[in-house]
Amino acid sequence: MTLLDYPGRVACTVFLGGCDMRCPFCHNSELAEGKAEPVMTEEELLGFLRKRQGLLDGVAVTGGEPLLREESLELLRRIRELGFPVKLDTNGTHPDRLRRAAEEGLIQYCAMDLKNSPERYARTIGLKQFDLGPVRESAAFLMKGTMEYEFRTTVVREFHDDSSFRAMGEWIHGADRYFLQPFVDRDTVPMRGLSAPDGEQLKAWLEIMRPHVREAAIRGED
Repeated sequence: MTLLDYPGRVACTVFLGGCDMRCPFCHNSELAEGKAEPVMTEEELLGFLRKRQGLLDGVAVTGGEPLLREESLELLRRIRELGFPVKLDTNGTHPDRLRRAAEEGLIQYCAMDLKNSPERYARTIGLKQFDLGPVRESAAFLMKGTMEYEFRTTVVREFHDDSSFRAMGEWIHGADRYFLQPFVDRDTVPMRGLSAPDGEQLKAWLEIMRPHVREAAIRGED
């Protein structure tokens, strides 16, 4: 149950395993690597949701990367058939599935991670090489305004600087919403020794982004 994961709604969050990125600062590395054991089947999830019709305002589907597998679209469809609005978290690597989910009305809100400037993307997501084309395609699709959406960046002192935000601002110029989320260390984070910028630095980077988007804010700051 969450009041935070789906803006303006009382929702539950569904975590799907598997991801095509290996971000060193990931909170859900066991999910991303497929090591976490499932806590319920799809039918058990749908049964859980049926019992909460009229109590929950929505379902947030996250990961891992929820669009990694084709069958995820059918899960979204079954959740929608129960009457729940769906918010999807994605890294943008599967634009065709994102487009289909949006055009078929399977998702009503999308939060897409923007990891870093294009030049630093591969390093930031823990890969030696990375084709940014699909991520650019997903971002461009969202900015057409088919549904409500936001971009967001988990901000890590060791990975981001002023140039990161200047480049990201230019990339999504004209977008509706953008949030900076300060990194929070946990035992599940793959790389040790990472840290969040202080409040003043976050505010400075927020000011770099403000001219490029209609709404910009820091989310999750203590």
